[in-house]
Amino acid sequence: MTLPEYSFFNIVDGARRPAAATTDGATQTHHSVDPRNEEELWPCPIATTQDLDDAIASANAAFPSWAQTTLAERQKLLVRIADQIKAHEDELTDILRRETGKSKIVAAVEITNTIDQTMYYSTTGLEDEVQYEDDDVQILATHPPLGVVGAICPWNFPLILCNLKVISALITGNCVIVKPSPFTPYTVLRWIELCLELLPKGVLQAVNGGADLGARMTQHAGIHKISFTGTIATGKRVMASCAQTLKKVTLELAGNDAAIVFADVADEPGRLDTVVAQTAGGAFFNAGQMCVATKRVYVHASIYDAFLAKFVAETNKNYAPAVPAADATDDARRGDDSVPTVFGPVSNKMQYDIVRNILEDAKADTGGGKIVAGGEVLAGNGFWIQPTVVAEPAEDSLLVREEQFGPIIPVLKWTTDDEVVARANLANAGLGASVYSTDVAKARRLADRLEAGSVWINASEQPNVRAWFGGFKDSGFGGEMGKQGLLSYAYTKSIHIPKDKKAASSASTSEAKEATVAEPATKPATASIPFSALFSCFK
Repeated sequence: MTLPEYSFFNIVDGARRPAAATTDGATQTHHSVDPRNEEELWPCPIATTQDLDDAIASANAAFPSWAQTTLAERQKLLVRIADQIKAHEDELTDILRRETGKSKIVAAVEITNTIDQTMYYSTTGLEDEVQYEDDDVQILATHPPLGVVGAICPWNFPLILCNLKVISALITGNCVIVKPSPFTPYTVLRWIELCLELLPKGVLQAVNGGADLGARMTQHAGIHKISFTGTIATGKRVMASCAQTLKKVTLELAGNDAAIVFADVADEPGRLDTVVAQTAGGAFFNAGQMCVATKRVYVHASIYDAFLAKFVAETNKNYAPAVPAADATDDARRGDDSVPTVFGPVSNKMQYDIVRNILEDAKADTGGGKIVAGGEVLAGNGFWIQPTVVAEPAEDSLLVREEQFGPIIPVLKWTTDDEVVARANLANAGLGASVYSTDVAKARRLADRLEAGSVWINASEQPNVRAWFGGFKDSGFGGEMGKQGLLSYAYTKSIHIPKDKKAASSASTSEAKEATVAEPATKPATASIPFSALFSCFK
């Protein structure tokens, strides 16, 4: 296959920086592969320690001036970023689908949603706010930026999840250094390059590399916050490393999201079909490679058989891989973009091996689990696994216990609320969950008992940028989105401003002369406390 002629660069100190030369005259590059066919993609520069140091120095030099820009100025710049993405939409979509294996539909959706996300953030920001006020003092909360943010980004939705970190940092007045996933560096590097003409030098930069580069970012005292999305194991290492310089950290980590289906969804005509479509979409969109994908489906025992039959039919109909039979040519295996689908391959060899291991464990399940749809790894090139449904696997199986992050889903029975809550709530994960019922009040009561950062009622898991998104337990530390997410990119400073006593006294005298009602003999106590009283608790 002939690739389009794209070139990719690290973006450092306001310039495109190609790969450094090695001692033998070669360049320090690596190639990702197209997961649809395992064909090698473009050479991508690997950032050196010097590249990172230069980027950090440039960001810190740019920060004082950038931090002084007004919110209105930063909002206008975000609009320009959205316009730039829109102007290069076709190019970015093409790069994205090649490096992730997404169908053209899913890649285009990611680009469009990135534009919408940026436009929304262009209307937001952190304003000063009055925390408290009385006759003596006004206490104002301001939100100065942290400094330089390091954004360590994932591979499953490389552009939109990176964009979320970048625009959150920019709108709050921070400079940003992005490290894309080495599996999917291309779209992000091209996007940051497109922003070169929009932003001052050093405000937004990108360096490409592996785990060693990420480790250096977490250790460097010139970076003041790390926002990381990835696995729990890596997140723990990131947090430990950030602790050495006491930098702020946000971790969005793995989940194992449960969908709970009540029996009453079968009582209304067509409602069961709707719930089946919603849960299947939550499980198989982007081949299940979403942090809040539906990863376990719990169905009330009284409707289990009917639900399972429909779920299998939905899976086979709407989530078939857009590839031909196993004996097809390599050219055909690239994925037929004329076939509308939201299903594609697993995005890289590392995750492919993880999902294959879980699939093999499900096949060997001695606890009564049965594969009722899919179950095959497609032969030939590419990381293709059939969308797979496993009925009633053992509770201690890998598929139920671990996050699969791929196209394989367990469907399990439950009978009582207490039982399903106990099974849905895991000891080590709590990112998202969903509850389906015709009785919203009943669903809400169950949602309150679920130990997850976000719960959706009668919908699959779809985060909204207007709402806080973070995990319970090992699924995260802090979070993103909503005003609370923006606050994690800033300090909060309380400024205690005394009132003008002379002006206040004059106004009080004037008001007293006009008053017709006598003041009470005893005035209520004010909120001001004598300094000595602060220590009365120690007497």
